[in-house]
Amino acid sequence: MKVLITGASGFIGRHVLKCLQSSNIDAVVVGRIRPACYLGDFIKTDLLEISDFNNLISKANASHLIHLAWYAEHGSYWTSSLNLRWVESTIKLAEAFCLAGGQHIVAAGTCAEYDWSYGYCIEEKTPLTPATLYGTSKDAARRLLMSLCAIHKVTCAWARIFMPYGPGEDSRRLIPALNDVFNLKLPPFAVGSYSFRDLLHVEDVASGFISLLDSRAHGEFNICSGNPTQISEVIKLLANARNQDPRIVLDHSVSRIGEPLILVGDNRKLTMLGWAAKHKLAELCNYL
Repeated sequence: MKVLITGASGFIGRHVLKCLQSSNIDAVVVGRIRPACYLGDFIKTDLLEISDFNNLISKANASHLIHLAWYAEHGSYWTSSLNLRWVESTIKLAEAFCLAGGQHIVAAGTCAEYDWSYGYCIEEKTPLTPATLYGTSKDAARRLLMSLCAIHKVTCAWARIFMPYGPGEDSRRLIPALNDVFNLKLPPFAVGSYSFRDLLHVEDVASGFISLLDSRAHGEFNICSGNPTQISEVIKLLANARNQDPRIVLDHSVSRIGEPLILVGDNRKLTMLGWAAKHKLAELCNYL
């Protein structure tokens, strides 16, 4: 097995690459910049600017593809028109891979593809009615990718990621930002502390991708904890670890229009492949 991986410099990608290396799986990274501390095969290219995907795939000479690359600028990716360009790039990359005899694709989706009003998301049951351009673009990429793979008889696993946290996370995301509040680096801000979310350590997210790779699983899979965690619990954990009063944030609790009270995934399809999360939420302060 040789794996072509995109997005390996990103928050999730760097952990997926680490999993590939620790499993002694041969990999070739494609992207604009070489991932930090990575000395393996690297093809420098911008997937949004490349004109010859067939040449790229020929250079990579990989049997498997893990596609993680997408526009992910915090706060901007929900509405950015770059989502549309990534749909096109994803399908062109996958088409070249299939035409070259590629065997298996694992691609990153998102829980934003689901209708969040249902609260509990199950792959074959929960409606796919995304409310954002990002979610709609990801869902469009999935539909096109699955149709393409069916034509070429290539197996494909579409991994819907829920709420990852852990080392390398953008400092503007919820958990790092809350930690900065309790470290007195940021002023308290409004949080939906009564909401329940599906939080999963990024290393467990990465191992989920490896399970989908190794098993050559086909179809849609949630990569999630399967457990609803109330945001107030996260706030209290962080506050206690920094010897601060959680009320400085809890007193700012709000209910945001359009955001669900509960958003959690069903991970039974993934666990049936032998995957299991190793990290506990109580340990989240260890990486901050």
